[in-house]
Amino acid sequence: MTTLTDENPDILNDLNVVAQEVLITPEAIKKQSPLARESVIRVGKHRKTVENILARRDPRLIVVVGPCSIHNTGAAMEYAWRLHRLAEQCQNSLFLMMRVYFEKPRTTTGWKGLINDPYLNDTFHIEDGLLLARRLLVQLAELDLPAATEALDPIVPQYISDLIAWSAIGARTAESQTHREMASGLSMPIGFKNTTDGDLDTAINALLAARKPHSFLGINQQGRTAVIRTRGNQFAHIVMRGGAKPNYDSVSIALCENRLREAQIPANIMVDCSHANCNKDASLQPLVAENIINQIAEGNRSIIGIMLESNLKWGRQNIPDDLSQLEYGVSITDPCIDWETTEDLLLHLAERYEKVLPTR
Repeated sequence: MTTLTDENPDILNDLNVVAQEVLITPEAIKKQSPLARESVIRVGKHRKTVENILARRDPRLIVVVGPCSIHNTGAAMEYAWRLHRLAEQCQNSLFLMMRVYFEKPRTTTGWKGLINDPYLNDTFHIEDGLLLARRLLVQLAELDLPAATEALDPIVPQYISDLIAWSAIGARTAESQTHREMASGLSMPIGFKNTTDGDLDTAINALLAARKPHSFLGINQQGRTAVIRTRGNQFAHIVMRGGAKPNYDSVSIALCENRLREAQIPANIMVDCSHANCNKDASLQPLVAENIINQIAEGNRSIIGIMLESNLKWGRQNIPDDLSQLEYGVSITDPCIDWETTEDLLLHLAERYEKVLPTR
């Protein structure tokens, strides 16, 4: 046991900390992977499009689609090129954004995402992970493909948020004061998911908080601790992701509309077709998406977008001890639909949705 002695007068700090490493600053990492002026304009345009859809100035449907998580940036870019071509085909009725998730919240333990553990071997080279993530996002901006992610660690946005068109606050963090305050200062529209048990009140309280100004501790671009003061995020909205049971049906949507109205929050609802809404069965995602389009065709005016988990190949895989055995293009977190299913689904949704565009 550590005891107080003349030679060891400080026994109160870092008792369970085994090491500390100074992290590269946001400013320094942006110098290593800079954003060209043309890409700055593209990201700003993508954000404005999302804002216009939320404000009903653009009648298209937002579709956040892509891998559950990014673990191979080469496979991610192959997916991005395919999605970019598909986005052009669907652009009259759908606004496609690539799901680019670098951080994974864990219920207990598990792989925490590309930023935390880029080499999938518990070495946690976070600086490498941040640079890999940023370089991928720069490539997407150069491709003119909007990027969507989940904001998990409150420090990470300082490194990559200039490249993000839309962010989510997940089901496990929607109740967190830290994440509500962070969301109030983020520069892009942000969706709060209902909690894992399906509770809407937590997400609605989060929206109320995120739309207000806050002051809290964070870091600046030089990596120094700073007091961050925000004006509030007026484009915060709710994401229905299911809970103890799915909540994408018309009754659940109507109940959510009523709760938003009571809270005096604009009725903007995004539906996550994965997670609890498909009972973790990726093959059911197209059926959920079809149901959403049916609701819109029947007169719903609150649903502004959907989310889909999709990858180059179907399903999921565990991380093997021998990483050379990883199958290319297959998720290592939640199961995903494959590219062929994704392409067929989105072309079908685009055609159907275009027919109801004039009535929105």
